[in-house]
Amino acid sequence: MRESPAAWQELRYEQATDADGDACDGNAVRRAKVLWALQYDHRPEDLPLVRWLAGQEARCRSEAPFQGLTEEVELAGFLLAEHRRVEDVWLHAAMKQANFDTLAGYDIEHLFAAGVRATVDFVRDSGHADRDGVLDLLVDDEGRPRVSEEGLAEWTRGRRARFPADPAVEDPLTLVERALLAGDRELARRELDRWAAGRPRDRATLGQLRWVFADLGEFAEAARAQRESVVFAGNAWDSALAWLDLAGLERRAGDHHAAREALRECRQVLDEVPRWSEVGLGRMYLEELSLVTGSAEGGAETAFTGADDGAGDP
Repeated sequence: MRESPAAWQELRYEQATDADGDACDGNAVRRAKVLWALQYDHRPEDLPLVRWLAGQEARCRSEAPFQGLTEEVELAGFLLAEHRRVEDVWLHAAMKQANFDTLAGYDIEHLFAAGVRATVDFVRDSGHADRDGVLDLLVDDEGRPRVSEEGLAEWTRGRRARFPADPAVEDPLTLVERALLAGDRELARRELDRWAAGRPRDRATLGQLRWVFADLGEFAEAARAQRESVVFAGNAWDSALAWLDLAGLERRAGDHHAAREALRECRQVLDEVPRWSEVGLGRMYLEELSLVTGSAEGGAETAFTGADDGAGDP
């Protein structure tokens, strides 16, 4: 990409449809890989490339809003902010205003990257078409900047810690997420194991393992982590949800006997939840029962017995 700006077209936003039928970006992974590379090898002469990438992220979030606020948006914004060019305030504003999630989550400090006073003065003196809207982002009703110079410096330190230049100090969970996005399951599993090594098997650790194993399609491993975490449920409602989640994981792992046992545990706990059959929890329980139906010998009997118990009086 450094050798030829003509190659940047390979990184452009390309409208596509994901497995759920939602709009997505066909070049998202390709662009993400370049952003990751720039994080670890970021040079002053990369500014035009960074601007291109940031612009495509803004376009993607605007035209495919269900993509929300992703690490790629934040990384592109961080790389752009590191150049501290006041004229990039318009691009940062476009990224922030791309959709509801970016408006709420894309830090306003990005817009002030060139300096608080310098940015406000630049926008106020500009004839840019977006001047008034961006100025509203920068200052409050009293005309005071929404960020202080000290706050901006602290935010910059935090961003640099989140996106380190040395890959050796990168958070393994970040590498897990990136490997999953890139489709490298072997790397994701290796980094997950590295992250988990020596950690206490507490609620946070088990929860992370459960979700990543499920994303990897390793449902037996996910179920094992979920089974351990059931003891951390704080009340009957949480306990019922934990058993229900376990049932779904066991079913997807192909252990239908274990799935039915988890559903039995869930049903017993539901007796402690007032009016459970009238809320979403009840619908979720009955849905899982229906999925177990016919999955193995005895599944239908379990499902219909449980459904009958849960339906209550008309």
